[in-house]
Amino acid sequence: MARNGSDLLIEGLIEWGVDTIFGMPGDGINGVMEAIRTHSDKVRFVQVRHEESAALMACGHAKWTGKLGCCLATTGPGGIHLLNGLYDAKFDRAPVVAITGLPYHDLIDTFTQQDVDHNKLFADVALYTTRIMSAAHVENAVALACRKAVTESGVAHLAIPTDVQEQEIEEAERSPRNVPHHTSFAPTGGVRLPESHDLEHAVEVC
Repeated sequence: MARNGSDLLIEGLIEWGVDTIFGMPGDGINGVMEAIRTHSDKVRFVQVRHEESAALMACGHAKWTGKLGCCLATTGPGGIHLLNGLYDAKFDRAPVVAITGLPYHDLIDTFTQQDVDHNKLFADVALYTTRIMSAAHVENAVALACRKAVTESGVAHLAIPTDVQEQEIEEAERSPRNVPHHTSFAPTGGVRLPESHDLEHAVEVC
């Protein structure tokens, strides 16, 4: 069976150590829910009664396990409800990735049902937020989101349109500069200024 945007999304999260996704199903994320089902041997789904709980649970999971937390919500108001929990993650520097659905890519910003610009909405709470444009965009976007959340200890957000979730990777047009698998899953250490004793040692060596 051909892999689609949702499969790539879930596989990318698994590569970064996500073992639990907290969320609430909805029509705008049916593709992602199916990918979670087909990857249930590697990741579990914890269903909540309200999206705010999903974000708070993902934050708590990150704090207590040291792993990357993950929450999932549908388009429009579903995604909006994540914000309270995500601000908790931001203020406590817990690494959390939030996934939200979007309307069909060619209906975004046309006042269609639940057409809320999640990227603008999440800009203050997230270190990194982006709208996934096609199945060919998923791998890079997921890697960047996870790396930001882990290395900078905060929130990252990915919004994925309904049709992109089900777009098969073979059908997605890849730009010439988008090299397949040209991304790293290594959560590299932070860059810091040298300490004074480092500089003294360097002078001695010279």
